[in-house]
Amino acid sequence: MSLRSIAGLVLLPILAAACTPGGPAAAGGDSFVRDTGGVLPPEQAAYDVRHYDLAMQVFPERQEIEAVLTATVEAVESLPVLLLDLDPLLEVSAVEVGGRPAAFVHERGRLRIELEPPARAGDTVVAAVHYGGAPRVAPRPPWEGGFVWSRTEDGTPWIATACQMEGADLWWPCKDHPSDKPDSFDLHFRVPDGLVVASNGRRTGIEDHGDGTHTSSWHVSTPIANYCVAFNAGPYVELRREQPSVAGGSFPFVFWALPEHRAQADQAMDEFADHLAWFERYFGPYPFRADKYGVVETPHLGMEHQTIIAYGHGFQGHKYGYDWLHHHELSHEWFANLVTCPDWSDFWIHEGFGSYTQKLYVEDLRGIEAYHSYLADVRGLIRNQKPVAPRGPRSSAWMYFADPGAAEGEKPTDNDIYYKGEWILHTLRWLIGRDLLVESMRRICYPDPALEATTDGSAVHFATTDGYQALVERLSGRDLDWFFELYLRRPELPVLRAEEREGVLRISWETPDGLPFPMPVEVEVGGVRSRIEVPAGGAEVVLPAGATWRVDPDEWILKERAG
Repeated sequence: MSLRSIAGLVLLPILAAACTPGGPAAAGGDSFVRDTGGVLPPEQAAYDVRHYDLAMQVFPERQEIEAVLTATVEAVESLPVLLLDLDPLLEVSAVEVGGRPAAFVHERGRLRIELEPPARAGDTVVAAVHYGGAPRVAPRPPWEGGFVWSRTEDGTPWIATACQMEGADLWWPCKDHPSDKPDSFDLHFRVPDGLVVASNGRRTGIEDHGDGTHTSSWHVSTPIANYCVAFNAGPYVELRREQPSVAGGSFPFVFWALPEHRAQADQAMDEFADHLAWFERYFGPYPFRADKYGVVETPHLGMEHQTIIAYGHGFQGHKYGYDWLHHHELSHEWFANLVTCPDWSDFWIHEGFGSYTQKLYVEDLRGIEAYHSYLADVRGLIRNQKPVAPRGPRSSAWMYFADPGAAEGEKPTDNDIYYKGEWILHTLRWLIGRDLLVESMRRICYPDPALEATTDGSAVHFATTDGYQALVERLSGRDLDWFFELYLRRPELPVLRAEEREGVLRISWETPDGLPFPMPVEVEVGGVRSRIEVPAGGAEVVLPAGATWRVDPDEWILKERAG
């Protein structure tokens, strides 16, 4: 069956010959897989995903789906079994490899497809998985995800997906690991008439089936992370503009809004366009100009779905005078979608960098005092219970939740990848200066300035904490292993000790395991400020008689203070 021909399916065939004896195991029942990433199984390390094609019919009244996912992969070594992930709530009815029925086993969230004969290194394998059922309903979207089945004020179905913490295998078969993105993606969603689909990439067509349903097709021309693939449907109106780019020319900017919010959405697009222009000035051209920049109104708060940002903020204001939700999700088009962590242990590159862009924006909008105030607002939310960037593979849930094993809908979050991450960048700014910090953020997005002119997806890449450290060291000419070791690899903060004795201010750092930490501090004496180097043995400042003093008065350094 060709990739194109499956777009018009109503019901999927059940090919009993394609199943192993006894049929697919573990279909139905409670969802088993609620995590993504971690250690990559050897069977999945043996191939690279090149392309996915997803053809799905959505039944809002039954809250069910029927679909075919076609995966095109390249074997990098001998591949006797193609291992995909798919939630046990969904039942696989048939699998085809190269157009012929293939044996498979679906159990405990793993779909093992027998390749006969085994693929050899360099071979291309095309596998089509027919499946369906009632996908997991998101208990607390977007933080605990799945399908979001909602309704508008007049009762029209309003549907969305969100799956960052659990993985896209909640609703389609995939290699559920952040280290592998398809080079491109085709999507076909069949929905009842009256619903408008908003998805990733560019819409390539709408086919009316004449039976009260239609199929909306989309093509993503650049690599995309699994969790950033999104289905949204509702009675949307489509607001469209052309957004000028710093790279020259323009690209489509589209907002899919509920009809009752059309005027608010149109007004919000003015601010959102300013956000786009600001990001381009700081971090380089919008990465996905070949497709679009899209925003869709959703029945959950938000998510950085590539080229189709989920927006459920209700057009609310903010104490610093901007739409923080849109700005944050837009930041991820650079820090998550253009540059992606290959393992969730580097999740802070998405969230810490994204959060810090908001502080830079408010600094431009309201000044340096607002910048410091905004950072102070989140300082008390830092937990320091685990490293921001631990060494070794981690799952998204391990990084994001304080207790990943808590009951559904009640998992407490650990926001250090956001708040501690941005405070680390704030402290790095103090150490190397604003200009170098911003340059490092731009260069983690576009390591080679020549990539800023590209639109073919070649700029999309992975980045790690070690790689960012090397980048900052190159730009600054400093050895910063001490900085990254303490702030990113350890949970504890350095402790600043400042004591006055006999007219001398003694300043020193205390660190876990006595780690080196030669962080300079700003000292204010009698209203005059100086930058003081603090070597391993500490520093001393002679105080004029009766002078008042403060150390780090503007709180540039992430630290604890000795009592």
